Amino acid sequence: MSQIVISRPPECLSGGGPADARVCLDGSLDDRVTTNGAGGRPSAVVLSDGRIVLRPWTREDAQFLADASADPAIRQYNGGHDRDGQPDPIPSTAQARATIAEFEQNLGAFATSGTPTGVAFVIEDAQSGQPVGCCGVDDWTGEDVAQIGYWLVAGGRGHGHATRAVVLLTAWLFGLGAARVFLTVVAGNEDSAAVASRAGFVYEGTMRSHAIWLGRRRDVMWFAALPSEWPRSSSS
Repeated sequence: MSQIVISRPPECLSGGGPADARVCLDGSLDDRVTTNGAGGRPSAVVLSDGRIVLRPWTREDAQFLADASADPAIRQYNGGHDRDGQPDPIPSTAQARATIAEFEQNLGAFATSGTPTGVAFVIEDAQSGQPVGCCGVDDWTGEDVAQIGYWLVAGGRGHGHATRAVVLLTAWLFGLGAARVFLTVVAGNEDSAAVASRAGFVYEGTMRSHAIWLGRRRDVMWFAALPSEWPRSSSS
């Protein structure tokens, strides 16, 4: 097991402002963040800050994924759609299993390539052991730029789980050598934009009419983080 140590900056000790929430997070992210398999078997990669766990998807999660994919709040901003912005049909449990099989293949490919494109994790509440969402890597470019995404089911919202997941995933990606990590948020999704800001991502601008949803063009906000701006971390 290797470990990532995220240190607490002086601002946290004196009650820093919102910009410091990416590290403070109720004062618990200065503890050790454990990561199994970061340099060993990718199937064993598990990230945790003691409050949440990011773990690989398993076939036992198929019903959870199918139910989450039917959640209108998740479908509003996540999932595939056609040229006119009409969302893909709600997947069956069997189709959810096929999606999880793709996640497993992507994790296996990461073992060979070292590039985590398509690697997705279940966000799990560490205390209850219940899955509450998903956080993963949408893409990793040839220039070592990673794009990430996330969603939560109703029971996982309002507890800081998404912010913690983004912090954990981003720290892991920087450890893999990412030069930049970014995410996009459709204008109007204020909750997701707030997660990005709390996790320490910088708002870089809005791409006008960049996306389409239900026949309507939508603006898309752009957030990013750089290693040089990220809390100092070290391995031991």
